[in-house]
Amino acid sequence: MAEHTYRVLVRGRFADLTSEQRVSLQDRLKGFDFLRDAGFSEEGALTYDEKLDFFSYRVILTAAEKPDEAGLRRAATALDSLGVDFQGLKAKVTDMDEMKVNRPKRLG
Repeated sequence: MAEHTYRVLVRGRFADLTSEQRVSLQDRLKGFDFLRDAGFSEEGALTYDEKLDFFSYRVILTAAEKPDEAGLRRAATALDSLGVDFQGLKAKVTDMDEMKVNRPKRLG
């Protein structure tokens, strides 16, 4: 199977955050620019809002198979590095090589 480029969006929910974890996550939001910092990238981007309920993790992967599992592992690693618990991880995968591009028709 040939390698394809995938955009993987992982969503989940924070679980049982302590007050210290909440403060730490709130501090990470300071200076965060959603338009600049939250896009799909090879490094991955973890995003959440000040409610600290749900989060999403966006990553670009190049793989031959199972990009959803790789995306879930990458998201779990990013959350583990913050020392927070989570639940309900679900991945949505878009194969960028199979995506149809609608080009505008030329006028005249």
